[in-house]
Amino acid sequence: MDSVTIYRDEGIVLRTQKLGEADRIVTVLTRRTGRIRAVAKGVRKTRSKFGARLEPFTHVDLQLYERRSLDLISQAETIRPYGEPLVTDYPRYTAGVAMLEAAEKLTAEEREPSLRQFLLLVGGLRTLGDRTHDARLVLDAFLLRSLSVAGWAPSLDACSRCGGRAGIRGFSIPAGGALCLACRVPGSATPAPETFALMIALLRGEWDAADVSEDRHRVECSGLVAAYLQWHLEHGIRSLRHVERSKSEVPRPGPAPERG
Repeated sequence: MDSVTIYRDEGIVLRTQKLGEADRIVTVLTRRTGRIRAVAKGVRKTRSKFGARLEPFTHVDLQLYERRSLDLISQAETIRPYGEPLVTDYPRYTAGVAMLEAAEKLTAEEREPSLRQFLLLVGGLRTLGDRTHDARLVLDAFLLRSLSVAGWAPSLDACSRCGGRAGIRGFSIPAGGALCLACRVPGSATPAPETFALMIALLRGEWDAADVSEDRHRVECSGLVAAYLQWHLEHGIRSLRHVERSKSEVPRPGPAPERG
């Protein structure tokens, strides 16, 4: 008889999908194991209290049985329900959904430990729920830092081609970010200096500077971050479309540039 391996981990529920008549497959970004998918049996039954603990946004402590296919969740205890303060605030809820989707796509390999990404997600959801900063700023900060953890941080204060710090005027997604006047390529965006400053502040967590930024620079920042993320993932974050509708001044970014 094969031995059964039982393990514990904590994580954030990213999404769920139906399985059979009463079960669900739950995708969780965990602290130690990385992103996993596991089966939760009977959670769709009306009287199941177990299911309420396995909803997206919930920080849970799990006990699981390791299996050849999908692992099986045997216990789940709520650590913190990050979704509770978000469900009545549409901009914050949709920003949170985009964070969950981005976290899943930026952890491409299942069971590949990603502690920094897990901690970023916990911190981002906590900040979003605390309502201390604009929802879109929180989302853009999370996306920029997540890209950095994945090794795709855009160059923002130095030219991505020559490394120079003077005359930064352009931004090219295929080139890796900021470009000086001498290195600027056709098709580059020309963000305002204040937009570059905002992106740097969000990446560094300098909220005093980010919070006093003007709407027009936030709009430009969001467009660049969304397009840059889409370029590296090769597929967009679908939930970003709903985030952009939550504020009329935020334009929907166009398609990512074609890869050469």
